[in-house]
Amino acid sequence: MWWFQEGLCILPVALVLWTTATFIFDYITAVVLRHVDPLVPYISDTGTVAPERCVFGIMLDMSAFLGVATMYVRYKQVQALTDEEESKLHKLNVLGLVLGWTSSFGMCIVANFQKTTLFFMHLVGAILTFGVGALYILVQTLVSLYMQPHVHGKSIFWVRLSIGVWTFASIISMFVSSLIMYSSLPGVDVAHKLHWIPGETGYIPHIISAISEWSLALSFVSFFLTYIRDFQKITLRAEADLKSNHMYDSPHYSITTPLNQSETSPLLAGGI
Repeated sequence: MWWFQEGLCILPVALVLWTTATFIFDYITAVVLRHVDPLVPYISDTGTVAPERCVFGIMLDMSAFLGVATMYVRYKQVQALTDEEESKLHKLNVLGLVLGWTSSFGMCIVANFQKTTLFFMHLVGAILTFGVGALYILVQTLVSLYMQPHVHGKSIFWVRLSIGVWTFASIISMFVSSLIMYSSLPGVDVAHKLHWIPGETGYIPHIISAISEWSLALSFVSFFLTYIRDFQKITLRAEADLKSNHMYDSPHYSITTPLNQSETSPLLAGGI
């Protein structure tokens, strides 16, 4: 059995690889077609113009789905490892699931509402994705803090804390540089500006803002890498609980064959 077949670690692995491939593919396509400048464009700019915006939307929607699945498995794992009397952990766990799914929903908005089409909706999606997503990282870091030392050691907590600091530093940098950029370009439709000339007004804040956005996205990807080892130790199974020995609507139909109440199967196929 390969390492990525152990438990459910295929979920965070697929999430990281698929999301990274989404960013790289759209960047290469947008640059080759000269829709954006090669030097650090915004991630959203690489998925603004057809045809790359079509692929960007589909691939990012898939990333959102993988994110929902990964966060749910994380929620179930913490729930299983937490005693009933640990109410603080249970509340943090539920809060983390809500924040994580909200962030994934924001990713769908970003994928399907381009900044040059509906900028306000795109901005709302970005806030949900990155802002709420940063809170998800914070909550999961606190969960890791409260679960030591009886569940795991301190090392994973410090790793997640470091990524959390990286995430919030990137958000602050992107927010400040974006404010400077927009304030230095009054009357300019920055949302539709895909090409920048070195030395023009707002160029430096734009570069800093774009670098911060890529750094923020990379911090999110790095955080889900910390789930791989944890997910190797968990499996989810689906159990069929039969309420009837037939599938007809008529109550007069019956079969005397006994029900197989103990049937179970893996939630994901492939021997996981």
